[in-house]
Order: sequence, then structure tokens, then C-alpha cells
Amino acid sequence: MLHTLNGLLFAASLFLVAGGLWLRDRLPAPAAILEASLPEPTQVAQRRAPFTVASGGVDYTVAPLHTYELRGLVVSRHDTSVWWNPTHRSWWKDHLNVADLCVVWGENLRGGVYRELDYTSGSFTCYVASRDMQTWNRFDQTGFSNNHLLTADPRVAKLLRSVRPGDQIVVRGWLAEYGHDAGMPFRRGTSVRRDDTGNGACETVWVEEARVTRRANAGWRAAVPVGWIGVLLSLIFWVLLPPRDVD
Repeated sequence: MLHTLNGLLFAASLFLVAGGLWLRDRLPAPAAILEASLPEPTQVAQRRAPFTVASGGVDYTVAPLHTYELRGLVVSRHDTSVWWNPTHRSWWKDHLNVADLCVVWGENLRGGVYRELDYTSGSFTCYVASRDMQTWNRFDQTGFSNNHLLTADPRVAKLLRSVRPGDQIVVRGWLAEYGHDAGMPFRRGTSVRRDDTGNGACETVWVEEARVTRRANAGWRAAVPVGWIGVLLSLIFWVLLPPRDVD
């Protein structure tokens, strides 16, 4: 009996892990999109002197260009601190760019076309793919952006890294250029328009305030760690349980 119950625990836990990994980044239905996520980004050219900030033992110079507010739905993300991507930390010594978020807004959300596309994020780019030209033609390419988000504040960094596809966000700060001279000199600029494409089309944002206005798939996201705990407990029980009697 105990072996049977433990087998059920193992199977149920694997289901939670698999289901959570599959559904935790599911994009919400149009009815779940907040009005606050629809407006296009706003930017205003303002003068602010470049400033120096330290992060990860490196001193950076940040040059703000425009105030910037971004609202929308996150459809893809890249965590720049992942161990399998040495580009940012090891090669460029870039500890300011804590996360990249690909965000859509406006008519792409109102019309629901965002759910008919596939999104992936690489180290520097957000890729959008469509299964047919009709869907692609409905997608407003000026209604999404890939955003390199900069901060030296651990609390802001933690929040930005917690954001997953399906979440709706507000980010306020500055479109900015930044760089350092630690080892190999490093410089990165920013786009200041939404209708450009290709290299240099991403927005680089010095983040002063960030907020998740609505999180998605809370249950499935919680299912992953709960499922792994269940798998671990099941394996421990298998070791501790007496051998099954076999007639």
C-alpha cells in the first residue's frame, strides 16, 4: 500500500513539474490585459549629466538621453546572469544589464494577435515568428521592443529578474548609453525610436522604477518547485520503505 501511494506521489509530482514548465509562461487572454498596458511608450528629451555608478566591482558611466516610460505585456525574457551565457558577465564585464524583456503593447494587445506569434530571446535580441503571412501582416512591428534593463539597485534587479512572459509591467527611467573601461573597453547605445529594426534597434533603459501590474500563471509557476519537492520526497521514501513483498 505504501509503495502504491509513493508511486502516485511520484507520478503526481512529475505531472506538476511538467505542467508547470509547459504552462508557466503562457500568455494571458485579451480579457486579462489591463488598460494600463495598452499605451505606447513615452519619452521626452531632457538634459541630465552623465553619472558614474558601480556594480560587480566595475565603474560605469551612464549617459541619460530621454526620460522613458514603458508599459505592456512581457512576451519573452533573457536573464543575463545565467551560467551558460558568459557574454555579459565574463567577456563584457557588464553587471548593469540585469535582464532583457521583450514587451508588446497597443493594437497588438487590443486585437489579440500577440497570442498567435512565437517569441524567443537571445543574448541581445528578441525574435518574433509567425506561422503565416496573414498573421504577420496583422502584427504591428512598431508595437513591441526588446529592452536592455540597467540597474545597480539589488531590489530593482531582483524584481526585474522575477518577471516572466505573461506578466504586465511598468518601467520608468531613462533611455541611456553606458560603458566602462575595465579591461576591454565596452560601450552600448540605445534606440530612441520604435520603428527601427536590426542591430541597434533595442532600447537600453536605466531603470529608476519598475512594477509588475499583473502577474500571470501563478499556480503553474508555483507547481514547479512544489513538484520537485514531491519528486525528492518520493525518492527518499523509496529508499526508506521496506522492500515490497513479492509472492
